[in-house]
Amino acid sequence: MMRFVMLRFGILVCASALLAFADGFSFTIGSPVASPDFHAKGAVFVFRTDGCADPAKSQIAGTAEGLVKGARRSVALKILAMTKPGVYAVNQNWPPEGDWVVNLKGTCSGAHAGALVPIGPKGIIREASKFFPRPATDAEIEASLKALAQGGNQ
Repeated sequence: MMRFVMLRFGILVCASALLAFADGFSFTIGSPVASPDFHAKGAVFVFRTDGCADPAKSQIAGTAEGLVKGARRSVALKILAMTKPGVYAVNQNWPPEGDWVVNLKGTCSGAHAGALVPIGPKGIIREASKFFPRPATDAEIEASLKALAQGGNQ
């Protein structure tokens, strides 16, 4: 009987953890065409935060990580907040040559989120984008850049 109670308790704890993770802080990327904000129309992409009780209080940062003629480059992004809280636009402020991956990171009430968004000749490569419940690691950034440079993300 005690084993049955412990098993039920364990299942309940695991289910609660999965539900909490599923509703956690994260990013969703989209086309700037979908944004009602005029300022987003020239952006490379827009993104929103999900799972944040007060999106206006989320802290968002990002860099464009690139490989230009064999040399690694990193450019701080100017992320533009849209009129709707929790929605942002990323404008291209990195050089047009080379291979580039946008590295987004954010926090909201102690929760973290990260995303790697490869940029191809025609814009973002949505199917190669990666989302994390934490900032991306240096190894993940390097792997994404390597795949992009080898044509694996296009």
